[in-house]
Amino acid sequence: MTENFEGFGKMVGFGLRPAMIVIDFIRGFTDENHLLGSNYETQLVATKHLLQNARSCNIPIIFTTVQYEGHLLDGAHFVKKIPALNTLIEGSKDVELDPLLERQSNEPLIVKKFASAFFGTSLASMLTSLNIDTLILVGCTTSGCVRATAVDSIQHGYYTIIPQECVGDRSPSAHEASLYDIQTKYGDVVSLQEVLHYFMNRQEENRDVSSSH
Repeated sequence: MTENFEGFGKMVGFGLRPAMIVIDFIRGFTDENHLLGSNYETQLVATKHLLQNARSCNIPIIFTTVQYEGHLLDGAHFVKKIPALNTLIEGSKDVELDPLLERQSNEPLIVKKFASAFFGTSLASMLTSLNIDTLILVGCTTSGCVRATAVDSIQHGYYTIIPQECVGDRSPSAHEASLYDIQTKYGDVVSLQEVLHYFMNRQEENRDVSSSH
């Protein structure tokens, strides 16, 4: 990410009401032996740390998975383009979330069929009902579902944040190119520490507001 174009890539920052979207950290993607799998061990550990902090700060967390019915018609041409997706059949182990993330019972799971977490799902309605203005996107893959969700996120009017330690891709070059692309046009690519600092400051601000009443 060495190129720099004047007039692109301004840091927009965080809003006031964040939510975390955990994109497709499912067994079919996190198991290296799976046709769709890769090694996301460091990203999963970083994401788990971020999730623990989000939970302690009462920040909403929403997970996504990809799954299809056995006929695969719900995957349309996407499944034709990526035949390996036909392994992600509802009810199979492959569509289950990676257990390391320890999803809680009050954390929704959105089932999607295509790349963006917004497309054909209830995500936008859910975020509106929660009065969210900032999305922190983690998961895989950076060049696929993370990037697609980032594009839709800014188009829906959200501050869009990507902690780079918490996203990954099968292809290192696609990962780097996509982070550059997101930072240039769609969201703020930041460090995990910056997000943790934001959580801490937000918690302190909320505590100050509560104590003043």
